[in-house]
Amino acid sequence: MINVTKPFLPPLSEYQAYVSGIWDRNWLTNNGPLVNELELQLKIYLKVEHLLYVSNGTIAIQLAIKALGLQGEIITTPFSYVATTSSIVWEGCKPVYVDIDPHTLNIDPTKIEAAITPQTSGILATHVYGNPCDIDAIQAIADKHGLKVIYDAAHCFGTQYKGKSVFEYGDITTTSFHATKLFHTTEGGAVFTRSAELTKQLAYLRNFGHNGPEHFETLGINAKNSEFHAAMGLCNLNYIDAILTSRKRQFELYTKWLKDKAVLLPEINDKALFNHAYFPIVFENEETLLKTQRMLNDNWIYPRRYFYPTLNSLPYLEYTELPIAESISKRVLCLPMFHELSNEEIEMIVRIIIRSLNF
Repeated sequence: MINVTKPFLPPLSEYQAYVSGIWDRNWLTNNGPLVNELELQLKIYLKVEHLLYVSNGTIAIQLAIKALGLQGEIITTPFSYVATTSSIVWEGCKPVYVDIDPHTLNIDPTKIEAAITPQTSGILATHVYGNPCDIDAIQAIADKHGLKVIYDAAHCFGTQYKGKSVFEYGDITTTSFHATKLFHTTEGGAVFTRSAELTKQLAYLRNFGHNGPEHFETLGINAKNSEFHAAMGLCNLNYIDAILTSRKRQFELYTKWLKDKAVLLPEINDKALFNHAYFPIVFENEETLLKTQRMLNDNWIYPRRYFYPTLNSLPYLEYTELPIAESISKRVLCLPMFHELSNEEIEMIVRIIIRSLNF
């Protein structure tokens, strides 16, 4: 059986060595030494100034909204995982959707200004599949209208934009370290900002607002992560270059086989160093997608309809029509990608897809 993804796991002995240290120290959570070490090593690897390790990528978005004081309306994309929208609603704000670019699948910056109202406080854009948005255009709009920018970069570990980590853009960028991501800590996430003051604010928010054991600086929640999760991250960071190299090989092989077939491949931002986190293909119609999916499933291969359905159809929101995102969502399929996936398995997957397209 070939699933759409499989978590990378380091050698068990390496993880056990960290766990032995946790046992010796009897320090399991509350900003332990492994959490601090992981934050330091991530800053070194990613070449970023400020980051805070948190419990997951969803709470990272919620912290970003809270830290920036966003209220009212937040312009966002309907083509993302549900956490992008649910975090906006959870924080008492209203998501205002803008349709996507049909080639990059990211939010279309040419449509953002038309959605701005006196109630708009920010833009929350997703770098879909690790492919950076048009960051320059989005920032120019935000500067013109006095808006804050948050990027949901859940898919972006290792991606760069104009020679810098994509995490270095926007007022705050968030990411996920969930088990299915290129780099994971089993569960986890991070917030990034270039502002020391925002970092301080986020640190309070992450830990109940504590400023010392008996003083509370501000309202906060529990967004901390544990020593066990940090241990997994420290192990996996040793293998991230090999993981990125493996994903690039897989991506290039899929591209070689499928680039001239009856499917569309998203355009990668030409200012980006891409991390090859996912391999989505867009079919001509939903019927062809479903037929191909059935053929793959019949051969014990399980791709994923990701993202489907679009977020503007969520039951707790008023529906707004977004034809491009809705059309893409019905026709996009993410193919299997994980560290151990072999060339032979990729070629088998592609042969079934081609057979389906010609059937």
